[in-house]
Parts: sequence; C-alpha cells; structure tokens
Amino acid sequence: MSVVDGQQAGAREGRKLPATSRDALVKPVVFVAALSPSLWLAGRALLGTLGADPVAEVLNRLGLYALVLLLCSLACTPLQLLLGWKWPLRVRRMLGLFAFFYATVHLSTYLGVDQGLDLTSIGKDIVKRRFVTVGFAAWCCLLPLALTSTQKWVKRLGYRRWKALHRLAYLAGALAIVHFVWRFKTALLQPLLAGATLFILLAIRLVPRRSAGARLGAKAGAR
Repeated sequence: MSVVDGQQAGAREGRKLPATSRDALVKPVVFVAALSPSLWLAGRALLGTLGADPVAEVLNRLGLYALVLLLCSLACTPLQLLLGWKWPLRVRRMLGLFAFFYATVHLSTYLGVDQGLDLTSIGKDIVKRRFVTVGFAAWCCLLPLALTSTQKWVKRLGYRRWKALHRLAYLAGALAIVHFVWRFKTALLQPLLAGATLFILLAIRLVPRRSAGARLGAKAGAR
C-alpha cells in the first residue's frame, strides 16, 4: 500500500463515528422521529388544514400513529434475531411508550372532544359501534405494559412473568387492527398490511422457540 492509500484509508476511518457515538445518537433520533407526527398534526391544527372534519382526522391519525409505533416496537426483537442488530433493543421501550402515548391521546380525544365526556352518549356509542369497544380493549392491553415497562417492574414481577405479561402487545396489535378494519370497512389496504406485518413478526419470534424445543427433545431422546 502506498503512503497516499494509507492516508486515504486513515481519513476514511477517521470519518467513521465510534460505536459509542453511534449508540448515543440512536435514542435521540428515534425520539424525534416518534414525536414528529404529533408536531406535524398540531401544526395542521394551528393552520386549520385538518379538512372538513378535523376531529375525525385527528382521531384517525392518532390511531394510525399508535398502531405503527406498536408494530415498530414489536419489530425490534425480530430485527435482532434476523440481522444481529443490537440498537433496536435499546429503543424498544421508547417505541412502546410512544405507541401508548398516541393511543391514550387518541382515546382522550374521542372521550373529551368527540363525545364531550357525555357518559350516556359514550355508552350508546359503545353499544352501537363495536369498533369502539375493540379499540378500548386494545388500549387496556397497552396500559399494564406501559405501567410495568421499567427495570424495577422486571425485578418485581420476575423476568418470566414480566415477559409473559408483555406478550399482551401482540393481542393489543391484533385488536387495534380489528378496530381499524371495523372503523373504515372499505379502506382495507393499511389494516391488511398491518395484519401481515404482525403475523410475520410473531412468526419470527416463534420459529427460534420451536427450534430450541426440537433441539432439547432430540437431546433428551439421545439420552
């Protein structure tokens, strides 16, 4: 290698960020990316560009953001299993909490703005429109996950029980997709894509578990 080649290689290496610097950037970047849809929606509200039915637009957008971020949080472990990436695991909790945040604002907008906290009207709406009930059930699945998302709760519950509890995220995702389908009925492309994504993510999680079970069974048979 010539001196010039060595200098060029050294310059390229110098331009690369150290692993610690890249790791430090992951969480802020994901935080800004997850928060930006709410800022964009708030900007549209201030500019009065939410359309003819602004409440419905806000509800629809918030629900979609919650579902997308929930799927993103569920994709973190499959990405680590398939590609060996570690950084998704560091932002998994943040993505899940953002999903709960958007779902909570979605529910609060429905109760406070759309229904005006009229309990009679809310009760009638739940009976009349089943997608409301399913959507509330999805939020109820997310609530204990948000409350127990800290390391303190992992220690308090024990890792196995904590992990079993947090599998409710898949149920929440399924209920949210059903909520989406029943809400729009004809616009099915997005919920179908979300359903396919959820199925693939769940399948990726189950395959290693079944493979490990098969290996254990083979070892037991050999003995």
